[in-house]
Amino acid sequence: MSLFKKSNTNPVTARINSSPKEAIKRMREMRACLRKAAPGAEESIKWGSIAYSYKRILFTFAGFRHHIGFYPTPPVITAFKKELIPFKTARGSVQFPLDKKLSVGLIGKMARLRVKESKEKDVRWM
Repeated sequence: MSLFKKSNTNPVTARINSSPKEAIKRMREMRACLRKAAPGAEESIKWGSIAYSYKRILFTFAGFRHHIGFYPTPPVITAFKKELIPFKTARGSVQFPLDKKLSVGLIGKMARLRVKESKEKDVRWM
């Protein structure tokens, strides 16, 4: 007999719902945007983040108290360097602050480029 109750909740839904309350709404928007940009991608939890994969990981995202972290690949970040000027970025990531409207148009474009990069060149994630 198991000591743990089995949950019928999808692990990604559970991860979103257990995120900081300030991030939950934006995480739901992010999820919808990424599902649209990567149709048929497998949705899972990797390293505590929500991940989307075909053969390889496409990108991940996670919610924090003050921002949503989006982790595509360094080439995707570089390709959108100008559009990302208003945001805090690192080599392969970008932070979208929770106090601003989520840039779903930009996120969708970045995600679609990552999907293309993965399909055409089999570029590894990070």
